[in-house]
Amino acid sequence: MVQITLPDGSVRPFERPPSGAEIAAAIGPGLAKAALAIRVDGKIKDLATVIERDAKIAIVTPKDKDGLDLIRHDAAHVMAEAVKELFPETQVTIGPVIENGFYYDFARPTPFVPEDIEKIEARMHEIVKRDEPLKREVWQRDKAVGFFDSIGEKYKAELIHSFPAGEDISLYRQGEFIDLCRGPHLPSTGKLGHAFKLMKLAGAYWRGDSRNEMLQRIYGTAWADEKQLKAYLTMLEEAEKRDHRRLGREMGLFHLQDIAPGAVFWHPKGWTLYRTALEYMRRRLEGAGYVEVNTPQLLDRSLWEASGHWEKFRQAMFTSEAEEKVLAIKPMNCPCHVQIFRQGITSYRQLPIRMAEFGACHRNEPSGALHGLMRVRAFTQDDAHIFCTEAQIPEETKAFCDLLMGVYRDFGFTDVVVKFSDRPALRAGADETWDKAEKALKDATQAAGLETILNPGEGAFYGPKLEFVLRDTIGREWQCGTLQVDFVLPERLDANYVGEDGNKHRPVMLHRAILGSFERFIGILIEHYAGKLPLWLAPEQAVVATITDKAAGYAKTVAAALKEAGIRTVLDLRNEKIDYKIREHSVAKLPLILVVGAREAEEKSVALRRLGGKAQEILALGDAVARLKEEAAGPRSGAA
Repeated sequence: MVQITLPDGSVRPFERPPSGAEIAAAIGPGLAKAALAIRVDGKIKDLATVIERDAKIAIVTPKDKDGLDLIRHDAAHVMAEAVKELFPETQVTIGPVIENGFYYDFARPTPFVPEDIEKIEARMHEIVKRDEPLKREVWQRDKAVGFFDSIGEKYKAELIHSFPAGEDISLYRQGEFIDLCRGPHLPSTGKLGHAFKLMKLAGAYWRGDSRNEMLQRIYGTAWADEKQLKAYLTMLEEAEKRDHRRLGREMGLFHLQDIAPGAVFWHPKGWTLYRTALEYMRRRLEGAGYVEVNTPQLLDRSLWEASGHWEKFRQAMFTSEAEEKVLAIKPMNCPCHVQIFRQGITSYRQLPIRMAEFGACHRNEPSGALHGLMRVRAFTQDDAHIFCTEAQIPEETKAFCDLLMGVYRDFGFTDVVVKFSDRPALRAGADETWDKAEKALKDATQAAGLETILNPGEGAFYGPKLEFVLRDTIGREWQCGTLQVDFVLPERLDANYVGEDGNKHRPVMLHRAILGSFERFIGILIEHYAGKLPLWLAPEQAVVATITDKAAGYAKTVAAALKEAGIRTVLDLRNEKIDYKIREHSVAKLPLILVVGAREAEEKSVALRRLGGKAQEILALGDAVARLKEEAAGPRSGAA
């Protein structure tokens, strides 16, 4: 008899070893129909897997993340089958699951064209309708190599040949198509459903090596149902409209250029937006007890070797040589802040020390990964490090989380997910140190009243961390803030304070950021608001536009009054029709348009129009200035 323990704790006995499908059927017909796979003692297995011993079992359905991953995995296989049926000369290589979808790389002498993609997608739907069973087969390695060689699949043969000799190989067969895969898979192609779409073509090198052949990559997306697919495609359409690169050009904020790859040319309006965000953050940090510092850009490699960054991060660092020394342009600020902490003698009475820097950093990101403001090589971090005792970790964590959530609210983000990232495979420090750091962060998180989602293995190399993920107005997630508990770097860089007992002690170092990088956060803001920034953030808050040249003198008076009230104002006296001016300023996402003509000049009033609205409001000049000054003041918690 086999005892099966279900997620609710109940136990079901089976007279003989049951398959996953039989367990699902025993629970109920609805679950049997929805079942895609099973989780056996935490590991995902095919639904056909027979359970030979007592085990904890969960049925995986499309509602589960694992179920969605299986759908995307099978979509890649079904796409490969469709390609082979339509274009038999094509060789298939690898096809993994990625965020929101999948891809498969193909070797084919003739390039795919958009019409081919339509045919492939149509054939995929046919394969789903066939409801072909997916069956796992285990072959000897050399037999598998010989088989794929014999059918002209040299890439698969090469891949299998790289496995250890004598190792059994897992293959999956669906219809006439057979592919290398460790699995698991859906029971049949029919379980995939029709909520998928092929998205685009791209090039990719075999095994990601530029010395190898160029392959053709087809990307697709797949979801649990048509409703989710439609929502995702709608989100992509909306994201395209909100693309910060296009809006940045239209609003005159910034540009990027090949002469400085991965670096931003900020235009006057963009730099005003940047400074507004920076000055706001500076006020918030000063109010929270931070001291601001500034550290060098170029530092000797010896510092990075001592900190451990040289070993872990060397490929992402720009270097220069001077006087037979190797200098690195700093990719982060933390080792520099330790150097400031180490100057002089620090007493326990001075802790915590909250040290902030709006530090210019550089990282050698791959050129193919660069993406507008979202992925750059030159950026400014809103970086800070808190040097404290172990006993102060909970209080400092709570204070930081309160500060961070307040900042996010001020910028218009209220949907925040917190992930707890524990120790990665490659890390510095002993397991005992990591045990202590992880416990300290978990305790502090509970003290702060935060609910977290485990993000296993994603901690920094020197300590566990919290990751704060924002969800924007169209549902996309952006990881911005972090808090990391570090016992390692103070040890490696010999940081000490004098304790109450008169002896030296190592401080704990809390690495923390709220925005992440200013460049990326501004890109997120632009897309979150579709360029229609809150009034306090808008680089130009108001324009005074004339209807007729006769109102030019009064327009100058209005603009001067607004500027005196601290409102960032521009003057439009051009000899253009007012409708043209309004349209142009609306495209530039200018929040307030104050229209003045002969009547307004005579009455000492303005006609106020707001971005996105067609109505206008007639206000006395004094009333308009007072109201707009109040609106432009920004969040009470410390905005510009």
